[in-house]
Amino acid sequence: MTPIDPAGTVAVVGAGTMGQGIAQVALAAGHAVRLYDAAPGRAEEAARAIAARLGRLVDKGRLDAAGRDEALARLQPAARLAELADSALVIEAIVEQLDAKQKLFAELEPVVPDDCLLATNTSSLSVTAVAGGLRIPGRFVGLHFFNPAPLLPLVEVVRGFATDPEAADRARATVAAWGKTPVACADTPGFIVNRLARPFYAEAFRVHEEGGADPATIDAVLRECGGFRMGPFELTDLIGQDVNNAVTRSVYEAFFHDPRFTPSLAQQRLVEAGLLGRKSGRGWFPYEEGADRPEPATAAPCEPPAEIGWHARPPRVCAPLREMIEEAGIKVVRDRAPYESEWYITLPDGAALTLTGGEAATPGNGGPHIYFDLALDYRTCTRIALAPSERASARDVQAAVGLFQALGKSVSVIGDVPGLIVARTVAMLVDFAEDAAGRGVASREDIDTAMRLGVNYPRGPLEWGREIGLTHVRNMLWGLAQEYPGGRYDPSLSLRRRAAVEESLL
Repeated sequence: MTPIDPAGTVAVVGAGTMGQGIAQVALAAGHAVRLYDAAPGRAEEAARAIAARLGRLVDKGRLDAAGRDEALARLQPAARLAELADSALVIEAIVEQLDAKQKLFAELEPVVPDDCLLATNTSSLSVTAVAGGLRIPGRFVGLHFFNPAPLLPLVEVVRGFATDPEAADRARATVAAWGKTPVACADTPGFIVNRLARPFYAEAFRVHEEGGADPATIDAVLRECGGFRMGPFELTDLIGQDVNNAVTRSVYEAFFHDPRFTPSLAQQRLVEAGLLGRKSGRGWFPYEEGADRPEPATAAPCEPPAEIGWHARPPRVCAPLREMIEEAGIKVVRDRAPYESEWYITLPDGAALTLTGGEAATPGNGGPHIYFDLALDYRTCTRIALAPSERASARDVQAAVGLFQALGKSVSVIGDVPGLIVARTVAMLVDFAEDAAGRGVASREDIDTAMRLGVNYPRGPLEWGREIGLTHVRNMLWGLAQEYPGGRYDPSLSLRRRAAVEESLL
């Protein structure tokens, strides 16, 4: 599909941070840009801010002075909506209120030509609802840029219920022509990223609320074991607790209180207390000048066992562990007294050390258990979380800690929370992604692309599910569902179907 003409005018309505960023992207693509804001003087102020940012790009050598001057010559603040009459595309980036957006487009539609594309940058409202009162709703799409728009590559191109396929295709082609990576999705609450990312925050908050670990430890485990760029506590402090909580509540309401999207009471209390993160000086962590950030809980050095037992075949994600253990000089012998059919490592006093299956370690089946967490890559990760059962002795825990320390890992011993930290988070991310793909929210390729680029996940969740094995993911969720009845952890129909296919091919 052909993008809008590079000579066509792009109008941006809303001159806040996001509107300025979108305007800068359109300028960089060579368009004339009209910038409008209902507040008097704000469009002119935004134009000056854009000029300052382009100037900093010149100072850094990322843009030449001639390019800056040409771009600024194409940027024109508008005092009235009527000045947008020659637009080929209008992108709205005003306040996230449905009635305000509907009113804007009702006023804008008679001004622009019938072939002008209309777009909203909403991150949480229904694109269909925003376009509901339009005379030509077929030309209306969602173009959800991520902040800061000039730097982040992802744009979600959202098809409303009445959006014409040609309009969606044209919008996607335009975004691609601007050097961005567009992903197409249906008009579902949260679209792709904000829908699928909810477990990353929710599971961490729940582990904390249950007393399993403190925020610094949970963040460290998700970074250093799970491979995520930032932990959910530090990330929501950066985003703003009020902003993140509002998105979570919006998605929860839009899905009619589906338990999978339940907001966090602990986060709500932060918002009520005005502890909003970096912008307020304190959130989960302190940011006042001179404040010390809490350190993750890390076990003291322990002696590794001289010998461990190895029973049965491990899940493929754990396959490197045997070679790593042998490389560390620890003898591996076939377990001489297995008491269950699944894979585990036997420690010197008889405790079973194994990858979490979603259930709590207490009560264990037949003896003391210690569960370890899922890692993105057991060779390269630098931290492991362990959750011992109440029957595991101090010597058992020390042996497990020493074993992983011998493999070069820092070890965090956490409370006996089902699914630990990384495993339960990733299992839910995989399930949310499989559910979205099964419901036709987006293609499987676009889902993984969106989560890698939109929130910097180390792997797309569908790719991650294939790596772990969908059967293992399904079983982990079944384990969690046994521990937490109520539907939150019930595997989706799509995941169960694909896991059954995978099982039949083994």
